[in-house]
Amino acid sequence: MRAGIVAALLLSVAALPAMAVEYRSLAENALLYDAPSGKSEPKFIIARGTPVELVVALDKWVKVRDAGGALLWVERAKLLDRRTVIVTAVSASVLKAAEDSAPVVFEAARDVVLDLLEAAPPGWAKVRHRDGQSGFVRVSQIWGV
Repeated sequence: MRAGIVAALLLSVAALPAMAVEYRSLAENALLYDAPSGKSEPKFIIARGTPVELVVALDKWVKVRDAGGALLWVERAKLLDRRTVIVTAVSASVLKAAEDSAPVVFEAARDVVLDLLEAAPPGWAKVRHRDGQSGFVRVSQIWGV
């Protein structure tokens, strides 16, 4: 009996649609609020280009999570479809190829925002620095993918 209940629960969970995590970037410096209204209390300003995870979307407002885990509201108009990532490691090595033995193109310090160019082999992301240099970085060193 118990095994049948467990099996039924597992099947029902497996039938649920997969929820993809969606990230966006800020089009410009933007205020983050504690509620979905410009009349609510602004908590802090987030810099242009910073990646955020979309959590809840309403008409003109989106609840977002930042790399630090804060959950706040931003106006939908402040978001871009363009994707960026932010370095979370003390320093991230951006390599010429998606392999640990590849030469280093550049090092990016914590909190540097990089453009996400494309998905790469598992565990890697292809990124570009604002100065134009590009390469591959381990996803464990960044947030926003």
